[in-house]
Amino acid sequence: MTKKDPIRVAVTGAAGNIGYALLFRIASGQMFGPDQPVALNLIEIEPGMAALKGVTMELDDCAFPLVEEIVQTSDLSVGFKDADWALLVGSVPRKAGMERADLLGINGKIFVGQGKAINDNAKKSCRVLVVGNPCNTNCLIAMKSAPNIPNEQFFAMTRLDENRAKSQLAEKAGVKVKDVSELCVWGNHSPTMFPDFYNARINRQKATDVITDDAWLKDTFVPTVGKRGAAIIKARGASSAASAANAVVDTVKDLLTPTRGGFHSVCVISKGEYGVQEGIITSMPIRVDGIGNWRVMEGVKLTDYAKEKIAASNAELVEEREVAFKQLGLSI
Repeated sequence: MTKKDPIRVAVTGAAGNIGYALLFRIASGQMFGPDQPVALNLIEIEPGMAALKGVTMELDDCAFPLVEEIVQTSDLSVGFKDADWALLVGSVPRKAGMERADLLGINGKIFVGQGKAINDNAKKSCRVLVVGNPCNTNCLIAMKSAPNIPNEQFFAMTRLDENRAKSQLAEKAGVKVKDVSELCVWGNHSPTMFPDFYNARINRQKATDVITDDAWLKDTFVPTVGKRGAAIIKARGASSAASAANAVVDTVKDLLTPTRGGFHSVCVISKGEYGVQEGIITSMPIRVDGIGNWRVMEGVKLTDYAKEKIAASNAELVEEREVAFKQLGLSI
């Protein structure tokens, strides 16, 4: 059998908690498959380079047979050189007293730089998945800063929210999480997101036929999913790491594997589907064909309640774009 060329994966924030949980899963073959070699471009800010050296030592000590090269760097031009995938995990977290506009401005500058570096150094076929929050708008900023990379190759992550929503419905219905399907999380990765329980299925039945408590669905389920990250920080004293890394693996696999039934939640560039304003990065139901091309699933019927929730979340994204782009001097 002909040996496969390695997939080169650039990961920012590689020594952070999510990066640490993610790298070993990439290196072991869980993301791209058990026979697919990988080369890892690990990117950190200068103060994180010592920790990154320790992470790399651990990767070496695992002796993963699929890992052909590990690059450690704080130089974005080196880090994104010839990348097939860019996983933008690192970002500045929101701190006490910091307004969302402040966070948009601080992280916006980071993602302008990363977008430019991807544009100038990565392969033109490079796919970019943004995890660092606020991930939708960060993704849009990176995309705008990389004009030579097609817009359709930029994604932001709501798979963690989809996984959380499935888990909540499964627990309420007393079923296994694998019995929950066709659940799309729409809109922004923020508390305004809408996990669409109307179109979800539980053991192939409509979720609303299995869980008939409408008040629970609207007043408990929806806000629980939207605020799950904050609840984990309160309980654990730190933000989600392993579950976020798991969702990165799920997202990349979804984008590389033909969709069999249903759809997946992924944030992509809007072209006006479902009445969403064009030009924002928003979460919608995505299907992938046999040659790796994605499209927004058509024909999903939305209730008035769902439309209202989705519209509110997308309005937040439009506002975020205006605030961030004004601060960064970008044109919409």
